Amino acid sequence: MTNRIQICSNALLMLGAQTINDFDEGSDRSKLAANLYPMTVEDVLRAHPWNCAVKRVVLSPDQTAPAFGYAYRFSLPSDWLRTLSVGDAGRETDYRSEGRKLLADVRVLKLRYVFLNDREETWDAALANVVTMAMAWRMAYAITQSASVEQLRFGVYENALKRAKAVDGQDDPPETLGDFPLFASRF
Repeated sequence: MTNRIQICSNALLMLGAQTINDFDEGSDRSKLAANLYPMTVEDVLRAHPWNCAVKRVVLSPDQTAPAFGYAYRFSLPSDWLRTLSVGDAGRETDYRSEGRKLLADVRVLKLRYVFLNDREETWDAALANVVTMAMAWRMAYAITQSASVEQLRFGVYENALKRAKAVDGQDDPPETLGDFPLFASRF
């Protein structure tokens, strides 16, 4: 099983540095990894609706309604990173996002979102690889003092992200255009 220390250690190995055993071991490498890891994971998870990081919840409105414009205000879950959809498929709910709140004119809000999945053992191997590549990129200059190595690691990260997004997206059924009269009239 993959864990955060393995991900950071593999990224360090890619940069020619020694591995770490723990974020708290006191070395400069472990401090760097501990500082960059949480932000890197959030950034990578926000970059794509990874199947292992998608949740659905039904939200109840807050006690306080918005001052105007919408009838209800909903607090986002504490692990929310990115909204994917609000409402049922094909019948999306009109909403606005303001800070960590959603505003809508419905009493119950169905939310599909990317959550902060910080349990690496539940990740797909491709996602773990992308986070490893992102950590190598983010640590590159600090470890090697080379801007060209940093640029190279960024390119490797971008390619890994593209491949992983394509593979992750293939797990879902293909999207259809639906039952639209205009579309049907063309055939």
